[in-house]
Amino acid sequence: MGTSAKATAIIPARYASTRLPGKPLLAETGKPLIQHVVEAVAAARRVGRIVVATDDDRISAAVRAFGGQVVMTRADHRSGSDRLAEAAEILALGDEEIIVNVQGDEPEIPASCVDRLVELLETTGAEMATLLTGLGADEAADPNRVKCVTDKAGRALYFSRSRIPHDRDSVGGVAYKLHLGIYAYRAGFLCRYTKLPATPAELAEKLEQLRVLENGWSIVTAEVQYDGAGIDTPADYEAFVRRMGRRAEAGGR
Repeated sequence: MGTSAKATAIIPARYASTRLPGKPLLAETGKPLIQHVVEAVAAARRVGRIVVATDDDRISAAVRAFGGQVVMTRADHRSGSDRLAEAAEILALGDEEIIVNVQGDEPEIPASCVDRLVELLETTGAEMATLLTGLGADEAADPNRVKCVTDKAGRALYFSRSRIPHDRDSVGGVAYKLHLGIYAYRAGFLCRYTKLPATPAELAEKLEQLRVLENGWSIVTAEVQYDGAGIDTPADYEAFVRRMGRRAEAGGR
């Protein structure tokens, strides 16, 4: 079922963002956003190394300035997973080494979530692991909130932008599960899966994790108490800055 060696966390970071350009370098808190993400992941007990994977020299310079490790990747990747696979090859990670993919816009990711992902791969035979959290019925209608249905053992059956499972008779009480965009994989599997062509459901839903399921592999999940609120818009970032300010004030008392 694997080893107890500490995992490598790789954080893909791009400068371009439709809604928030230069997002990783925003620094109203006194630190660039990417530094907050690195520091959050550094609190995880099961991670031994943290690497930022980017194609942008400005992000690379910022990471090196605060003492972080960075690898430069190509600029033509279709997804963050493709960027991670190139980073794994650059780092010469062994096939059985565990990689945790943490989004570069989640500065408040709990270390316990990172540790839970590593534990899932260490204790199951799955090729990939991810996290879920509870979702209200009203929010489940939002196509930007990706839902997941699992079997009784917690293995993913399907991910969708639609509201799943469908409450045909409108009886209510359906337990919806929100997919959080954080993953763990073994390095060899990540490199194999990202070389496969996109699959029909993946293309329809625009969800790359469906390529794993459509090729017959397993994704094991765990439910956590974290809403996965990343930084997508200027309003998201300003709210984060305010939260950091309140924490700083509380810590200074």
